[in-house]
Amino acid sequence: MTPDLQAGPATKSPGGTATDQLVDHFFRHESAKLVALLTRVFGLHHLDLAEDVVQSAMLQALETWKFKGPPKDPAAWVYRVARNRALDVLRRRSTADKYAPDVAWLEAARGQGQPLDELVLDTEVHDSQLRMIFACCDRELPPASQIALALKILCGFSVAEIARALLVSESSVKKRLYRAKQQLTARPNAFDVPDGDALADRLDSVHNVLYLLFNEGYNSQHPDELIRRDLCEEAVRLCHQLSEHAVCCSPATRALMALMLLHAARFDARLDSDGGILLLEDQDRARWQRPLIAKGLAYLDASAEGDTLTHYHLEAGIAAQHCLAPSFDRTDWPAILGLYDQLLRIHPSPVGELNRAIVVAQIDGPQAGIEAIENAASLRHLGHYHLLDATLGELHLRSGNCDRARAYFESASSKTRSLSERRLLVRKVHACNVPAILAG
Repeated sequence: MTPDLQAGPATKSPGGTATDQLVDHFFRHESAKLVALLTRVFGLHHLDLAEDVVQSAMLQALETWKFKGPPKDPAAWVYRVARNRALDVLRRRSTADKYAPDVAWLEAARGQGQPLDELVLDTEVHDSQLRMIFACCDRELPPASQIALALKILCGFSVAEIARALLVSESSVKKRLYRAKQQLTARPNAFDVPDGDALADRLDSVHNVLYLLFNEGYNSQHPDELIRRDLCEEAVRLCHQLSEHAVCCSPATRALMALMLLHAARFDARLDSDGGILLLEDQDRARWQRPLIAKGLAYLDASAEGDTLTHYHLEAGIAAQHCLAPSFDRTDWPAILGLYDQLLRIHPSPVGELNRAIVVAQIDGPQAGIEAIENAASLRHLGHYHLLDATLGELHLRSGNCDRARAYFESASSKTRSLSERRLLVRKVHACNVPAILAG
């Protein structure tokens, strides 16, 4: 049974009419599923067509439902409009007959009285999404292109979100997506779903897609939502499917599942009643979901079988240390530092270096953290990363260097799209001007 991440209140939704929010819900939750379904019906070589007609159907829903109200079965309505648009295009290309058997199968099942959302959106499409992620992770594509393609097609990421997840420019993402689609559609069997050993060969890339999907949900750059539970839930659901599969249930899969659950356990404590960010030291640990922590720790224990050690194991171990600490002050920072040292040996990354520097600051003081950042060569390439500036601002503030702290906080504020993060950074700028806070 997939772990439930909905035990606590959801984060605030963007404003707008009820119809706007309903369409927004469908765009976030169902568009990738509909693309997966339509590519199953019409063929993966018509991937661009599937994306176009789903987007067009969403726009039509926004206009139509404003005046007539939403239908009883919104999912079926959007699917039907998208399917009909695709058929119109294919008829004009004189190729519709080729896809008639698949369409007939789908409509026959629908004719038996089974609602569309039960027929495909909760079963077939969910499985299709995971299969398509494997299909996108084609070994003949560079790993970064595999991940970008899967995030775009199956996870509904924008180019900006992919760029942020991969720490590259938006123009680089656009080039990767274009080349990947060109390369795959030029090969007759490019989108064949692997099985057996071929499935296992692509598992690392699939793990990476789910990891990035969860991360974007956990710390979203959407202006109005710091936490996008829909993305986190989808990542957990797909990872749970992997953990139930005979070939895919690897130690790395279990460790990734543990990492997601241990982070998800803190959802309800990360925001205050006004949607403002609460940093780890300010969170009410009584609001952490202990059942999710227990499940996460169970997956982490299960991941220890064999000799495999991945960055998911070490990151889950770090998350476990935070979840098991009775308070922020009683956190075992030396143990966490040791885990980060291991992590950077097997999986070097600038974000890992930044997080390690934060831990160093907790142990040896803010100046030591600043020096750790300045000595990390990989961090010199993260000029666009707002959390680097925010961290330096915090460490300089704690060191009493208010002018430098203010400059870093203002720089970080200019680089983030999240309103919650900007509000926090504005508060930090104000703190630079209050000597009493520094004295404390």
